Amino acid sequence: MSIIKRKIGVAVLLVMTVMGVKAQDAMPEPVMPHKPMELVDTLYLRNMLLNEENIIPSDNMYPEWRNSIVHYNSAMPDSFRINLRNSVMPTLNTKITDVFGYRPSRKRVHQGLDIKVKTGDTIYAAFDGKVRITAYQRRGYGHYVVIRHNNGIETLYAHLSKKLVKVNHNVKAGDPIGLGGNTGRSSGSHLHFETILMGKSIDPAAMFDFKNQKTTGESYIYRRPGSKYVENGKVKTAGPEPKFHKVKSGDTIARIARKYGVPQKQIFDLNGLNSRSVIRPGQSLRYQ
Repeated sequence: MSIIKRKIGVAVLLVMTVMGVKAQDAMPEPVMPHKPMELVDTLYLRNMLLNEENIIPSDNMYPEWRNSIVHYNSAMPDSFRINLRNSVMPTLNTKITDVFGYRPSRKRVHQGLDIKVKTGDTIYAAFDGKVRITAYQRRGYGHYVVIRHNNGIETLYAHLSKKLVKVNHNVKAGDPIGLGGNTGRSSGSHLHFETILMGKSIDPAAMFDFKNQKTTGESYIYRRPGSKYVENGKVKTAGPEPKFHKVKSGDTIARIARKYGVPQKQIFDLNGLNSRSVIRPGQSLRYQ
């Protein structure tokens, strides 16, 4: 009987060897305790490898890949965490000449930040990603580049004097993608910089601190206005979109605060003002 068992065992081993299965593979492996891993680092490595294969992990967030439309009309999630690690500031310049928000004088929203640059200054990709658009608008962005990034957002760089990348070109954070300029609708050499999530522009200042040349943290959580979220065990409601007031002759911070039913301190904090600050007609103040 033992001889028969040995022959059967040898036969099974031979079959397994022919099929390319090693004997030790057939034995159940001991269950090893799970070792915690740094999730962000794991995702970053995965994204880096995918980028090298010409695949962008965030592509499944978007309805399509088009090389013409800047702002997609997509449904926004209630919340989305944007990874800001391994980023590079788009420019070494620090002076902000215009901020994000509605401009009553123009009757439109300024969808990015304007940073003072000199014509010919190098402009850098903020994150790893893939170039979706390189184009020219005579009455708009001038020469501009749009990059879709592994972390889910897109960035736009406008009024360039020269574009240094091509459509569908993969880039790494810090790669030169253009040169600063004064093309399109522009009254002086500057970089117009936008951060776009699923077609919607969000304030770049929430993620990039140009004055101190760094990001605002390791990540930024976008929350759709009015959506519910839990923080420290409490259910909270995300605040509304930013709103602005155009200062008229005779306006004071107190009068503006009463008009919109908000605290004066809120207006001070949102605009970097204090009780000694002077406001002037035509100035836009954020009150919400």
